[in-house]
Amino acid sequence: MTPALDRRRFLKTSAAAAGGLWVGFRLPERAQAAVTSTTLNAFVHVGSDDTVTLFIHKGEMGQGTVTSLSMLLAEELECDWNRIRTEFAPISAEYGRPQMVVGSGSIRSSWMTLREAGATAREMLVQAAAKQWNIDKSQCKASNGRVVNTVNDQRLSFGALADAAGKLPRPSNVPLKPASQYEVIGKSHNRLDTPEKVDGRAVFGIDVRVPGLLHAVVARCPVFGGAVAGFDDSKAKAIPGVRQVVQISNGVAVVADNTWSAIQGRNALTIRWDEGKTASVNSAGITQSFIEHMDKPGAVARKDGDAETILAAGKKIEASYEVPYLAHAPMEPLNCVAHVRPDACEIWASTQGPSAAHNAGMSVTGLPPEKVFVHSEYMGGGFGRRAREDYVTEAVELSKKTGAPIQVTWTREDDMQSDWYRPASYTRIAGALDADGWPSALHARVACAPFGGLRDGLSRTGVEGLADMAYAIPNLLVDYHAVDPGIPVSYWRSVGYSQNTFFTESFIDELAAAGDKDPLEFRRRLLAKQPRLRAALDLAAEKAGWGKPLPAGHGRGIAVVNNVGSYTAQVAEVSVAQGKLRVHKVVCAVDCGQAVNPAGVEQQVQSAIVFGLSAAMKGAITIDKGRAQQGNFNHYDVLRIDEMPLVEVYIVPSQANPAGIGEAAVPPIAPAVTNAIFAATGKRIRKLPIAL
Repeated sequence: MTPALDRRRFLKTSAAAAGGLWVGFRLPERAQAAVTSTTLNAFVHVGSDDTVTLFIHKGEMGQGTVTSLSMLLAEELECDWNRIRTEFAPISAEYGRPQMVVGSGSIRSSWMTLREAGATAREMLVQAAAKQWNIDKSQCKASNGRVVNTVNDQRLSFGALADAAGKLPRPSNVPLKPASQYEVIGKSHNRLDTPEKVDGRAVFGIDVRVPGLLHAVVARCPVFGGAVAGFDDSKAKAIPGVRQVVQISNGVAVVADNTWSAIQGRNALTIRWDEGKTASVNSAGITQSFIEHMDKPGAVARKDGDAETILAAGKKIEASYEVPYLAHAPMEPLNCVAHVRPDACEIWASTQGPSAAHNAGMSVTGLPPEKVFVHSEYMGGGFGRRAREDYVTEAVELSKKTGAPIQVTWTREDDMQSDWYRPASYTRIAGALDADGWPSALHARVACAPFGGLRDGLSRTGVEGLADMAYAIPNLLVDYHAVDPGIPVSYWRSVGYSQNTFFTESFIDELAAAGDKDPLEFRRRLLAKQPRLRAALDLAAEKAGWGKPLPAGHGRGIAVVNNVGSYTAQVAEVSVAQGKLRVHKVVCAVDCGQAVNPAGVEQQVQSAIVFGLSAAMKGAITIDKGRAQQGNFNHYDVLRIDEMPLVEVYIVPSQANPAGIGEAAVPPIAPAVTNAIFAATGKRIRKLPIAL
């Protein structure tokens, strides 16, 4: 096992082993509040073997971070693309706090930082070569992992120069390439991590093994908020391979020689639960509690003009929409390895939140920050779930109590029935049209459990996608009711936009129909002052053939969103025959700023569409007696390969700074499909999952 080490020891050990050039670079100014002006936050190592190692502080859960971050470095470093390798960096305050991968922020937060690191390293290598050749550095240039003497075409590899360059002072304010000179950025590249994921070399959290490792599963109360009242472990201890049965804060854990024995031991436990007040909660009652708030004013999230007066004075269009709880359901179930010793705590986790894992280690052990070390591993999906620390806390508690390294593994049922879900939400929207059929007022009232905190009665994530809608409606009111039924909720891929874009885009379509307007032209007019979103809308409509004839029984629907900094539009083509929905084609146009790796953008858009489409057509966690009724994919279905539509992705050319992309295309797919159902059948879908 690797001993616990702090950042300084990590650097000294790695540098001593590898030699070569280490470059530290600073966070953007906004993030430097948590660190001093002289500390470093990330590292680039150029080895004497010409290998370039990028130590990244962003997690990789399938979104292509490893590749895109390496591309940023390679562009400015002028290294051999095939010589880059990556390692996940240790946690440190020098990276800024918290260290977390959320909001599709990995590329946009590293855009300048990594390019500056590459440029700085390149400059130091050029200076080292110029010094060796006794010429001015202006006579040298870096290219493909070498520095070239432009006078006589002599060449020195980065590896040959690395040690000398490492002894030079770090230059400041090194100029970066203009976009016109990009050779790596903006070109499609294969994923760097694909070979090791195919041949099994890649280590995910569930793959971690350390000497003396024991395995554990936890019996948690099936009712949200419940607690252990007592248990009998005699039968569990009789199971071969079971070592201990230990009560922890989250339930009763069975520790064994392997995970299967631990599961069998858990099955043999007899536990009495104090089910608590949530034991009477069910889905129908939750919906009713939302509806009861619809006639009461809520906390105001946005107020432009006087929507209430206009809506009260004339004819209005009104509709109510509802979405259910959704599970994250990543393919790799939650897991964590922890080893607590008197003087240190090590954690191995596939986590979106290394800082959260680090905090969990400190909280449980009482150790200072420098004695808790987090090893970040590849993640088999996350979608927001792995930003939480509950599964890490379980492993640390167990290791502390047993004195052994412990791997806690969640089964699929554990993962689905003890999740922090996308919240169920209910929204009533009323709108008015002027004499020409254009919207003059809109009022949206939201009821859902708060997540991400409350401020002045408002959950920002509870209303995002409504309160920040891009449409130019002169009188607009959005208010919110925090209604918490006791079901744990948290961030789910695209967060509040996932439900509120369905509400917004569905109602915009309803207004267009009430005003006898084409849904595309209706949106184009309302987006006249949103050129980037309107350009994405126009591109998607053009590529989808909006307005062109379709086969009988087919319909097209359209939807847009601006989230995680990207401007996204989608057109879905569907048909309904004998009560069965078929999504034939989805065209998506996205302006995500500078596309670092266009192939990666296309992959993430496709992923987001299948993710969002699965939720729209099939996804629902229902509650009965305070329990989640779904436990595995036989009851929480996802889109099958024969149900997948053709997906076309078009990237709007842009030299703006990169925006997020992993979550950008999730929100529009549900309303694009339901609006297409209306176009095909005349039936409005106001509740998800879709039922015909």
